[in-house]
Amino acid sequence: MSDALDPVLNDIDRDLDNSLERLFAWLRIPSISTDPAYAGHCREAARWLEGNLNALGFATSVEETSLHPVVLAHRPKPGAPHVLFYGHYDVQPVDPLNLWQTPPFEPRIDEAGDSKKIVARGASDDKGQVMTFVEACRAHLAMNGDLPVGVTILVEGAEENGSQGLPEWVAANRKRLKADVVLVCDTGMWDRQTPQITTSLRGLAYYEVKVTCADRDLHSGFFGGAAANPIHVLSRVIADLHDADGRVTLPGFYDGVREPPADLLEQWRSLDLTPEKFLGPIGLKQPAGERGRLPIELIQSRPACDVNGIIGGYTGEGTKTVIASQASAKVSFRLVDDQDPEALSKTFEAFVRARIPADCSVEVVCYKGSRAVALPYDMPQLAAAQAALSAEWGREAVAVGAGGSIPIIGDFKRILGLDTLLIGFGLDDDRIHSPNEKYELTSFHKGTRSWARILSALAAA
Repeated sequence: MSDALDPVLNDIDRDLDNSLERLFAWLRIPSISTDPAYAGHCREAARWLEGNLNALGFATSVEETSLHPVVLAHRPKPGAPHVLFYGHYDVQPVDPLNLWQTPPFEPRIDEAGDSKKIVARGASDDKGQVMTFVEACRAHLAMNGDLPVGVTILVEGAEENGSQGLPEWVAANRKRLKADVVLVCDTGMWDRQTPQITTSLRGLAYYEVKVTCADRDLHSGFFGGAAANPIHVLSRVIADLHDADGRVTLPGFYDGVREPPADLLEQWRSLDLTPEKFLGPIGLKQPAGERGRLPIELIQSRPACDVNGIIGGYTGEGTKTVIASQASAKVSFRLVDDQDPEALSKTFEAFVRARIPADCSVEVVCYKGSRAVALPYDMPQLAAAQAALSAEWGREAVAVGAGGSIPIIGDFKRILGLDTLLIGFGLDDDRIHSPNEKYELTSFHKGTRSWARILSALAAA
């Protein structure tokens, strides 16, 4: 530990109770972004954070978007690296309210079980996580009078509503968001003792396929065997999407997909995420994706295709001998590396149309897609953050990808040209979006200490 860092970590320890009081004050504001009735509370949450950051010496403002306002705060440090920290102050609705053990916006410390937990809506997603960064800045300023690096903080109020209005706001304010790297605290740990940096996010392409055959539903006794059945047609399209080894069969689908470096693959193998450990808790045993791949590869570094819904024919009680006139399916692709959702749309539509009988028709609806984002494996800020996390938690920080998609991270890359370090301290059992959401006190405390270390490490990266 450096001489400048020791007092900062000690201050975080001493000031934990005060830090919790500040967090609890923010958690009491019911900033539910998806319900217009709470618009005033969203603005209140933004103003609360503005005041908190102003008190720390940040030049802070609350600025309008097409939905809820963003909080923007600056504290530059000429000659030092500059980071952009992103988070969100909005929270999910609390329904069903009757399943909460205590009111969702009356935060408390739950000491039941083997750990202390902060319980409230937003405790983990994302107010508690945002405050780990803010409190780390507070400790650096209290002990050293300055931050190790320049910092811009951007906290939005519509993440739970698809970040409505944020990409446009970012594009209009790109000059004010100049930085060397983006930091995000809205992800989780590998396990309760092992910190994690999320190094990639898969992209997304989503479609709806609607097949129409006859001009009306048909009696299967009169027409069965002679008339085209759209459910059969659609089923053949779906079945043809994968081969016997689990690979997606679209022409050129794997163009732009790269293999991970051997040393990274070995690190993933050492995590021992076996099929039994990964699939066992959900009642499965055998991986269903590409044959010969590790489970961790299948969910983070390999693309995937899934049917998310299929509709057609009679699905009510009892029997109805009918041949439907129409059937539809919703199909999604998770993308990696340089796969292009726009190019995929053309390939997928051609693939579908080639399998439709001449006297039938098909409509392929394409929803908005997003590219995958990934950090360079040799990125100096990544190595610095890994070392800082490892020092705090006493275990080597894991660098792995995530199977999901966070479109705003892609927007930061597309609009600002910035890579993002996703470093969070949430746990799988934090019950985000569910009743009795919680955030481990250890996650909050050591998360704050972790950010203090990371800021110092980034100054030298």
